[in-house]
Amino acid sequence: MRSEGEEEANLTPLQKHVAFFDRNNDGVIYPSETYQGCRAIGCGVVLSAVSAVFINGFLSVKTNPGKSPFPHFPIYVKNIQKGKHGSDSGVYDSEGRFVASKFEEIFQKHAKTNPEALSSKELKEMLKANREPNDRKGRFAAWTEWRMLYNLCKDKEGFLRKDTVRAVYDGSLFLKLEKERQSSVKKA
Repeated sequence: MRSEGEEEANLTPLQKHVAFFDRNNDGVIYPSETYQGCRAIGCGVVLSAVSAVFINGFLSVKTNPGKSPFPHFPIYVKNIQKGKHGSDSGVYDSEGRFVASKFEEIFQKHAKTNPEALSSKELKEMLKANREPNDRKGRFAAWTEWRMLYNLCKDKEGFLRKDTVRAVYDGSLFLKLEKERQSSVKKA
């Protein structure tokens, strides 16, 4: 039997990104787990519920290993690369690996005010530049992901920092947000 650390080491960066939402670590993410994960990082009740419906509705069909996803809409972590959508940044390749040059390109091309961060306007410009023709679903998915990240993680000056964006790609940001939220709840 492998330890949790060994299993983590065998995951692609994209799998690590979504594994946070696998709240019981069984390799399958159900809508209730997506909801719990969204709540854990600081999303409200409505946003978490809507996110669970859309995320699981979209990804369960694509990641399911030949089974019908209905009625439970599971997302299979091992197949998450099959759920990649268009109009994205290209930071994950088709196998779910992190592409450092694509990550750096985000900031080289779009971070004009501060080379280590994106403003709201620069984020909009990046999303527009990444649009693929006739890709409404991909555009919506990219816009939703980036706006949620920006709203949860912008700093006091309204910037989304490069290290924060890097942390979302490897999944470590979600753990940090959950710990911060737990800490602030304890203080209150």
